[in-house]
Amino acid sequence: MAWTWPWARRPGREIFAAERKQAGGYGFVALHAQGEARWTRRDYAALAHEGYMRNPVAHRAIRLIAEAAAAIPWVVYEGEMELDEHPLTELLARPNHAQAGPSFMEALYGHLLLSGNAFVERVETETGARELHLLRPDRVTVLADVKGWPVALEYRVAETRRRISLDEGGNGLHLKLFHPIDDHYGFPPLSAALQALDIHNAAARWNKALLDNSARPSGALVYAPKEGGNLTDEQFERLKAELEDGYSGAARAGRPLLLEGGLDWKAMSLTPRDMDFMEAKNGAARDIALALGVPPMLLGIPGDNTYANYQEANRAFYRLTVLPLVGRTARELGRFLAPIFGGDVRLSFDLDQVEGLAAEREALWKRVNEATFLSDDEKREAVGYGPNGRG
Repeated sequence: MAWTWPWARRPGREIFAAERKQAGGYGFVALHAQGEARWTRRDYAALAHEGYMRNPVAHRAIRLIAEAAAAIPWVVYEGEMELDEHPLTELLARPNHAQAGPSFMEALYGHLLLSGNAFVERVETETGARELHLLRPDRVTVLADVKGWPVALEYRVAETRRRISLDEGGNGLHLKLFHPIDDHYGFPPLSAALQALDIHNAAARWNKALLDNSARPSGALVYAPKEGGNLTDEQFERLKAELEDGYSGAARAGRPLLLEGGLDWKAMSLTPRDMDFMEAKNGAARDIALALGVPPMLLGIPGDNTYANYQEANRAFYRLTVLPLVGRTARELGRFLAPIFGGDVRLSFDLDQVEGLAAEREALWKRVNEATFLSDDEKREAVGYGPNGRG
């Protein structure tokens, strides 16, 4: 009895018998299955491993931001007066016995970019000196009171747990980036590019697997002799051994495959050209750079002509990414540390010593110097300096 479609049995429709087709010799069945994509988890450890430690684009972008931001020197103001020396700048220059200032700040910015959070603990040593220590984000839990306000940090190492107060005058500081749906934790920029990160890493793994498999896509040898019949067990084992010994591995990539009578090679996967492989990989790299705020031109990613030249891209990098990050950190650190030194102390940074803005600063000085309608004191004030004799 032939099977028919259910709709063919409805009143008023003619019932057609299912058509049968006879295949001669042998048949071919293709099965296509689309599995659910697997994405990297969004926690600190996963982003650190898959992003900073395995992906060259994310690694370089994060280092570029952290190193550029950490190289900007701090300045302390009391009121409107810039202080040449102050205990606050000395503390930031040598936060603890194991780290110098730039190393400490580079790690702090790295924590912010990878987890969206950075945790600082102020420690009073037995000698009366103060030290600053960073707490690894995946070991810290924010504790809230009954009203939901964060009041302390819980730091865990193995079985040890410590509580660090976040209250005014407490020893803990929590810096975080804006998170739209979390009240207590920040949102990591790299998490916004998670799909691009996985695509870029998957492309690298695909390339490696391709090299390990003789730089060819996977396929099948089809045996279809004119007289019919199958390969004997001895012939099958010999053919299998020849493929493994003669055509597998990166050293044998591109070697021609010699086929005997009745054998044909059928590729069973898409070629890189069909997948638009390189463009997909470069597009993923641009998305990673975009999420972190680094112009792709600075990372050597092809296909991006947003900026006319490298100098413009570098200036945009400092203005749009590095300086806002340093400014946010200066305000938070100043709020945390200034009260212990007393007075109207404010922490800022020295814009004149930012190497990436040297060309911009030179152009400003040239324009101001050529302004004949300004006095010398007015010119000094226009570029951020006091009158002659007052620095």
